[in-house]
Amino acid sequence: MNENTFEKLQYNELKEIVKSYCVSELGKKLIDKLTPSTNLKVVKHRLTETTEARAVLDAGGNVPFIGVSNIEHIIEKLEKGIILDPSELLRISDFLRGSRKIKIFMSNKEWFAPLLASYANTMTEFVGVEEEITFSIKNNQVDSAASKELKRVRSQIQSTEQKIKDRLNKFLNSSANKKYIQEFIISMKDDRYTIPIKASYKNHIHGTVIEISAKGSTVFMEPSAVGKLSDELTALKSEEAMLEYQILATLTGLVAENLQPIKVNIDLISQYDMIFAKAKYSKHMDGIEPNINEYGNIKLVHCKHPLLSGDVVPLQFQIGNSYRSLIITGPNAGGKTIVLKTIGLVTLATMSGFHITASKETEIAIFDRIFVDIGDNQSLENALSTFSSHMKNLSEILRSVNNNTLLLFDEIGSGTEPNEGAALAISLLEEFYLKGCITVATTHYGEIKRFSELHSDFMNAAMQFNQETLEPLYKLLIGQSGNSNALWISRKMDVPENVLKRAEDYMKNKEYRLERLNENKIRKPKQVAEKAKTHDYYKGDRVKLLEHNDFGIVYKGKDEYHNVTVFYQNRFIEVNEKRLDLELKASELYPKDYDLDTLFIDYKTRKQNHDLQRGSKKELRKINKEIRRNK
Repeated sequence: MNENTFEKLQYNELKEIVKSYCVSELGKKLIDKLTPSTNLKVVKHRLTETTEARAVLDAGGNVPFIGVSNIEHIIEKLEKGIILDPSELLRISDFLRGSRKIKIFMSNKEWFAPLLASYANTMTEFVGVEEEITFSIKNNQVDSAASKELKRVRSQIQSTEQKIKDRLNKFLNSSANKKYIQEFIISMKDDRYTIPIKASYKNHIHGTVIEISAKGSTVFMEPSAVGKLSDELTALKSEEAMLEYQILATLTGLVAENLQPIKVNIDLISQYDMIFAKAKYSKHMDGIEPNINEYGNIKLVHCKHPLLSGDVVPLQFQIGNSYRSLIITGPNAGGKTIVLKTIGLVTLATMSGFHITASKETEIAIFDRIFVDIGDNQSLENALSTFSSHMKNLSEILRSVNNNTLLLFDEIGSGTEPNEGAALAISLLEEFYLKGCITVATTHYGEIKRFSELHSDFMNAAMQFNQETLEPLYKLLIGQSGNSNALWISRKMDVPENVLKRAEDYMKNKEYRLERLNENKIRKPKQVAEKAKTHDYYKGDRVKLLEHNDFGIVYKGKDEYHNVTVFYQNRFIEVNEKRLDLELKASELYPKDYDLDTLFIDYKTRKQNHDLQRGSKKELRKINKEIRRNK
């Protein structure tokens, strides 16, 4: 296995979830080190451990991990010959007590968990060591009852300290000393009892200056009345420290003598913590122990992705018996990638001894190697495109596979020209097949689907869609080919309906419209007046008004000021010839006898003029009526 496989299939994320069920750092460290095993016997052993632990939990058992903690760093100190302090010895005692309770608990579970119970037989109880430590150490310090000598010395220390305090209190209460004292308290300085004296009176007191305050206004003095007693106290405390050291050394030696069996206990407790973490995870997600084989047959029945929660559509999947390569087609939104990740992650989980969420008929193959090519592998560091990175990955995989390899490829051959991509993908799939690999690949390319249909050891599969709404159902249908449903996805993404309708037409008849872009949509460089450019403009010429970026018709040619009268948007305007560009001459637009006036006068006006010319009384009455109305 390689780290890319673990990353792409989110194997480490799964381990983090299982690790959260550990109760000690011992188990967590083991899960951190855990990797999928490629050995069928090891995998079966791991699964049996998890199944037995699950049976213990289901029966209401609760492993007594209380007091068990990681003591490996303390063991390292022991191996270096370092004397342990009281708190470290208490942790050793707690661990030994926890080990003993777990041994008793697991020994009584032989009917539920014979394998796990057998582990308890190799654990050692250290009742004597436990009792020695708990008797000698209390409240993280050596207890006075640990030895008669220590008890005697501590009694003398207590008596001497009381004598010192009595004499110092007498000093404080003396009226003769009041003016010398800064504060009426007894203060410990450098393990000696002192009185705060005003610095200016330090020479008036018989005693020894032990310490001076930061500002120098106070000196902490040990009066000569308690000097001898203080020396006795120092000697007694040295003797106490020596006796404590002897006791700690004895207890440390007692633990060191049993170091090897204690280390065995640590290993077993770590194993128990990890195994029961797997079992707790199994119970949380209602897991089962799948059947396993080493000949490449995978059969997933109602199987769910280990990291997906909630209303997840279970996967029905099979490969290995009737065919060794499966090509899955369908749109990206249909769940093809989740199918690949589910197959890969449940395989890694099983090889790690984890239960999976599936029906009991589920069967998982144990592989020597699992390789994936999923997601965008674009490498910015190496300036490789997505396609180049995919090919680099596939090339490396091709050199590493054997006949017990699982391959999971997402959109194989994509990222380049479709014909080349499909041909290359087919060639690669065929090469992986000839090397004996089990391959599951997704694709959009129809050519790969056709190849799969022709090859007897390949099979097509499709992601099921609702036939009416074209919404994905996230179900895998083996033996069918799927469409990409690109139009449905595009419609969901609010692509305009006229674009989708045109695409549907093109899919049906391949008759492309080949429409030209409207000239108005083309951005052109700004026109620069050319001194040499002159035209004679005549009535009816079509001209471009440069300021308006639009077209008009010449009504009257240039006047003495080089202005041209142009009919534009139903009105006549005068435009300097420098702001005009001749588009088409009237002679090119209209026949010789064409009445150009019709270009500037609307039909109603032309008809009225015609009627007046022929003497229409009706039209004359209309005009007279209009004149009277305007008056």
